[in-house]
This record gives sequence, C-alpha cells and structure tokens, in this order.
Amino acid sequence: MKKEILSRYECNGDGAFIIDVSTQKVEDLYNNFDKRAHFLKKDLNEDLVTYLVESVSEIGKNQFIIQFNFETKEDDASISRVQNSIENFFIYMQELEHKKMHGMMRSSFIFLLIGIVLATFSILINQSDFATESVTIAVIAEGLTVAAWVSLWESLATFLIKWMPLKKKITLYHAIANAQIAFKFHEKL
Repeated sequence: MKKEILSRYECNGDGAFIIDVSTQKVEDLYNNFDKRAHFLKKDLNEDLVTYLVESVSEIGKNQFIIQFNFETKEDDASISRVQNSIENFFIYMQELEHKKMHGMMRSSFIFLLIGIVLATFSILINQSDFATESVTIAVIAEGLTVAAWVSLWESLATFLIKWMPLKKKITLYHAIANAQIAFKFHEKL
C-alpha cells in the first residue's frame, strides 16, 4: 500500500520525492484574507498548507523536496519570501503544537496530583471508624475512590497516549520547515 501511495510522486536524481505545487504567481500561495497585509505577514493559503501536510504525511520518513512551479518568472525577492514564508509558517505551527503538548502535560500532572490527594483521603476515611459506623461516610469514601481512579486514569492516558499525535505533528512541521525548496518557471509563449 505504501509503495502505491509513493508512486504518485516523482523522484529527483538523489531519490528524494518531489512535492509539486503549481500556480500562476507567488501571490496565489497566500491567504486571500490578507490582501492588505504586508507581504511578509501574510498567512499561507489553507489549501497549500493542507496539501503539504498530507503529502509529507504520505511520504513519511523518506527524503522530499517541495517544488513550486510558476507560470510567470518571479524575481529573487519573491522566491526568497516564499522560502521564508514556508519556513516561518511551519516553525510557528511547531511552536503551537509544543504549547498544546506542554498544556496537556501540565493538565496530566494536575490530574495526577488530584488523583493522589483523592486516593489519600479515601484511604484515610476507609481506615477510620467513621466509615464503619456511617453509611453516608462509606459512600463518600467510595465516591472519592472512584474520583481518584478517574483522575489517575486521565493522567496516565494523557501521559501514555494522547501526546503522541502532537509529537507526530511537531515532527511533520519540523520536516516541512526544513525542507529543500526548488522553483521552476514555465512562461507561456
């Protein structure tokens, strides 16, 4: 299955897969909502971002280059801006995912602390004489036990499972930000 997917991409002489992006002009690579924004502050077109992310996901750990094909000849400043835009945008996306991952780990740690505190209270109540004398206290102790397990499970699930997709995105964005970028110009006669 992986070979069928990879067969959709051409390879260059070095064996790197080529992610082809064809458009008329450089401005087509940027978001239309930013028409009045300074060129360097414009966001990349969402379709371009989605295409790059999906293509790099398909290619996996194989080497790749991003090749932009323009119908008109672009000046060196525009080419440099495209390279900087790709790098800066995906570095920014990496930073966002890092923040999400840190927030998730912080929440995991808080759930762990809450679980430990609830479990401690539950144990203390269950070992006291009140739990054997009062049904209400016994129910509260059992409720604390359940709440402790839920909190501990959430912490464990976050720590063991939920961070992996974020780590995968960070790696993907890093690969795109550091990708080799090539340009071709196909002027119409």
